[in-house]
Amino acid sequence: MKIFKEIESEVQSYSRSFPCVFNRAKDEFMWDEEGNKYLDFLAGAGTLNYGHNNDLFKKGLVEYIMDDGITHGLDMHTKAKGDFLNTFNDKILKPRDMEYMVQFTGPTGTNAVEAAMKLARNCTGQQNIVTFTNGFHGVSLGALAATGNSHHRDAAGVSLNGIHRMPFDGYLGDGIDTTEYLDKVLSDSSSGINSPAAVLLETVQGEGGVNVCSTEWLQNLEKVCRKHGLLLIVDDIQAGCGRTGNFFSFEESGIKPDIITMSKSLSGYGLPFAVVLMKPELDQWKPGEHNGTFRGNNLAFITAKDAIDHYWSDDKFSNEVKAKGRYVKEQLDDIVAEYGEGNFTTKGYGMFQGINCVNGEIAAKITRHAFKKGLIIETSGADDQIVKLFCPLTIKQENLEKGIDIIRASIKEICSKEDGIPEEKMYFQD
Repeated sequence: MKIFKEIESEVQSYSRSFPCVFNRAKDEFMWDEEGNKYLDFLAGAGTLNYGHNNDLFKKGLVEYIMDDGITHGLDMHTKAKGDFLNTFNDKILKPRDMEYMVQFTGPTGTNAVEAAMKLARNCTGQQNIVTFTNGFHGVSLGALAATGNSHHRDAAGVSLNGIHRMPFDGYLGDGIDTTEYLDKVLSDSSSGINSPAAVLLETVQGEGGVNVCSTEWLQNLEKVCRKHGLLLIVDDIQAGCGRTGNFFSFEESGIKPDIITMSKSLSGYGLPFAVVLMKPELDQWKPGEHNGTFRGNNLAFITAKDAIDHYWSDDKFSNEVKAKGRYVKEQLDDIVAEYGEGNFTTKGYGMFQGINCVNGEIAAKITRHAFKKGLIIETSGADDQIVKLFCPLTIKQENLEKGIDIIRASIKEICSKEDGIPEEKMYFQD
């Protein structure tokens, strides 16, 4: 640990919650240098939906490398890119009656968001973007302006402009449709809201506290956008690639976003990879107008294609994820009913769920107890008050059950004010 303390920046965060040196990972497990085994309910913050070092993708990736396949090609045409595009078009877009152009941005989600916002502004001639309370879209300046969290915003050092902030679904309480407020201010020439270029949102706000918008609210939002000529951008970077049970998080609503951003689990293997999907008429970029040295990761093309082939050629995987999501919901409801004393609540959708623990101190104690038992799990929300379950979608049922058992035991200890940790340090041993 010495070298990390000596020269790694203080900006590090996850390592503070999980203070050990990891050196191996497989499927839903990670191991540290001392041989301790941990069940991973963090999954790279949504980057490892298919687990660590998935054998279904590894062989093809290794063969590609050993055959001296193109590793870096800027945005030149490569066979790996063509194979990915064909597979993505045939197995993701066409079956869903979706017609989009695919832009390969820099490899991060925040770069995809930057490109999407820039594109919307260029296409409409308008400058401002409507975003929502508790939204998180990245920490580069444009995406940071769209992000609500003050901890991240305060680090910018400059004014963050170009955004109109609106209340997300449920922000003003149950029974209040905040899309009506948006419609009102857009209809009133004296509201102080200039005609925006687009609306940008997550259907499930992960970092903002696992806030889920309802299908009705999302459909109403699309109607408001169409009424006022705003483009609709869905940030599906964390909620997409199956996390809610469908490949896209918005599928069940039937909406048709104008622009979609994707990253995180798109590569299937944890490799950096991001795209912007745009309706064909919006593809108005001039050559190189949004570029980057690492736009398009050929290694990620290989594993992304395999991920789609193996998991999205039919409905089997989607149905399995939905079934696991129902199980998680049942278990979390039971935990809250038993130990929450009327204060805890469950949140989320599909395999994107959490427990609202009222305040960050309680949630932090729960996750610390869980880590000492061998479970890696994080918190989210404005005050880190949500214990957030984010395990790989491919997790074996028995390990999903063990992970939830650890959460249950940790909450029991906290709520019963037991200060000690049981002598058996780890639940998992090889």
